[in-house]
Amino acid sequence: MYARTNTTTFQLDFKKLLRFCGLCLCVSVATTTYAQDEEDKVVKVWVDSPVTLPAAPQSENLLRFYSNANQVFFIDSKSISIVADGSVRFTLVSNSQAGAKNISYEGLRCDTNQKRLFAFGRADGSWSNSRRNEWDSFNNKGVNQHHSSLAWDFICEGGSVAGNVDKIIQRIRQNQSLRQFH
Repeated sequence: MYARTNTTTFQLDFKKLLRFCGLCLCVSVATTTYAQDEEDKVVKVWVDSPVTLPAAPQSENLLRFYSNANQVFFIDSKSISIVADGSVRFTLVSNSQAGAKNISYEGLRCDTNQKRLFAFGRADGSWSNSRRNEWDSFNNKGVNQHHSSLAWDFICEGGSVAGNVDKIIQRIRQNQSLRQFH
């Protein structure tokens, strides 16, 4: 009877050990698979192209592209560029109904629907660099709808820049929205 109890105890302990080993094996496989999946993912690190600030905008080069009850927005046609990182850069001019004028040098990324402010224009034509170095998402709600209008109506299509600078300028001049083709 004593030997039988040991055998039973041994069998129970052996079954527990097998279950434990099986559990460890499952966790090990899952962890290895997860680690391999993480290693297989390509991590894209965004690197901005160097910023070259344009000349101050001249009124004859401003193209109106958006307005709301409080402001009218223009883009300086001479400042539009598609840079090596794939973003589009431009000078934005906004005039409020009260007479305030804001000038900024900005960028749009079509692949991520993001915008970035690079610099603020001063009254003397010089620039003040933005302290913020982040790309921010934009959408067609709230006070910054001009970014989504510029991007989705005239610049971006299918996650990339639609055409070249001349095509962008042509669409803005003719108020020919890319959204009409969808």
